[in-house]
Amino acid sequence: MSARHLRGALLVAAAVPLAAATAAAALRAGHWRLYADRHRIELKPQPRRSCPDCRGTGGWWIGGANPEMETCGCWANRPELRVRLLPVPAWPDEPPF
Repeated sequence: MSARHLRGALLVAAAVPLAAATAAAALRAGHWRLYADRHRIELKPQPRRSCPDCRGTGGWWIGGANPEMETCGCWANRPELRVRLLPVPAWPDEPPF
C-alpha cells in the first residue's frame, strides 16, 4: 500500500466517527429519534424538554371517567420519516410441520 492510499484510508477512518458524532448531535438538537435496521430507517420526532406546555413529557392527561392523554404540539404535529430498504419477509399462514 502506497503512502497516498494509506493517508486516504486514515482520513476515511477519521471521518466516519466524526460524521456519526455530527449526525447524532444534529438529531438531538432537532429532537429526533433514529431507528435503523436492514428493512427500514425511521426518524421519529421527540418531545422538546424546553417546551413550556408539556415540559418534555410529550402531553398531559385530561380528566373525566376515562382519562386520555392529549399530545403536545411540540412533537405530535411533526411527521415521521421512514425509508424502506428491504421488503419484510411474509410470515407463513401455517407452520411447515
